[in-house]
Amino acid sequence: MRSPVGDYLQEVLDALADERSGAVADYIPDLANADPDVFGAAVTTVAGRTYAAGDDEVEFSIQSISKPFAYAAALLDRGKETVLAAVGVEPSGEAFNELSLETGSRRPKNPMINVGAIATHDLLVGPGASVADKVERAREFFSALAGRELGIDESVFASELATADRNLSIAHMLRNYGVLQDDPHEVVEGYTRQCSITVTVGDLAVMGATLANGGVQPRTGERLMPPEVARQTLTVMAAAGMYDGVGEWFATVGIPAKSGVAGGLLGALPGQCGIAVVSPRLDAHGNSVRGIKVFQRLSADMGMHLMDSVPYGSTVLRGVHTSGGETVFELQGVIQFSGGEAVLHGLESDTSGTAVVLDLSRVDRMNDVGRRMLLEGLRRMRLDGRAVALIDPDRVLPDPDLGDGTLPEIRG
Repeated sequence: MRSPVGDYLQEVLDALADERSGAVADYIPDLANADPDVFGAAVTTVAGRTYAAGDDEVEFSIQSISKPFAYAAALLDRGKETVLAAVGVEPSGEAFNELSLETGSRRPKNPMINVGAIATHDLLVGPGASVADKVERAREFFSALAGRELGIDESVFASELATADRNLSIAHMLRNYGVLQDDPHEVVEGYTRQCSITVTVGDLAVMGATLANGGVQPRTGERLMPPEVARQTLTVMAAAGMYDGVGEWFATVGIPAKSGVAGGLLGALPGQCGIAVVSPRLDAHGNSVRGIKVFQRLSADMGMHLMDSVPYGSTVLRGVHTSGGETVFELQGVIQFSGGEAVLHGLESDTSGTAVVLDLSRVDRMNDVGRRMLLEGLRRMRLDGRAVALIDPDRVLPDPDLGDGTLPEIRG
């Protein structure tokens, strides 16, 4: 059968085909000439499956969507302490090109606005790195995230650099405050090249899915960043990725996101997927008008709002049945605190007196709290005089010591 996901995406794009509000970015000559009717979308799951519709193969410059990925690269290259000493994580509540600095420290407020992104680019590779080194670091890292070699649009670069007076003034101010270590003109040149890297919505969806997957590229299986770097990047995206429109965005959409003035819009939903849309007409905040509407539709239709929490406790316990002198508890999904609590409640309520078997065949994973809760439940059942066993073919419950050096019976 054919998956309906791609058809659904096309249906969403078709429903917005007549939306013509907004305007292309006209302060960069090359972007002013962009086709305003380009419209494409892609979704990549953390399992590595991509669904796309519309103009999904059209390449465009990544622009400010480069900011979260450059931030992740800087964290990898220089460490969290060094990066946080140079760039903060607070939302600015201001437009993307404002000079938002903290009082006293003079740090840029976050890496998602230009002032913070310029400072972040300066951190790439390490002290003394050349412009070419930093640009290549960004291009190679973005390529690994996307799973293919990405290039740079030299025409967009030249056009953008020729009109980069505001970014140059920002860079000189950062240099004045000691935030930038390198020559302001060189930093802005490198940052502008970083923004001129070309992508498709398919590329962005895979890049977003890598963040959503805790730093593991979902197609190659390669770990490109540790989970804490992916988490830090997603956190800053959630707080500041949509500039001065972030509050409304998170209330209506609820997905960590980043926009770019070429019309791209990226979202990464932790544990689920990366989403990307391209449509060059922008609103007053510099965000894609149709892109926002696509995300609003997906969030509403698919329950993608980050605050629409899955009630793990009510879904972990798949079923309970007793036969042959055993009571089998069939578990599924992800076991966290609430899921572990539901299992413990089930064990507490069971008065059959039979042997207890936890069937973990359908469990995807569990965190440390869930693990300890399950083992404690088995320990107490055995103290009550009942035999205990695990069906765990994938070993999702490692080292099932019941606290005294003994193990339950292991099956499968």
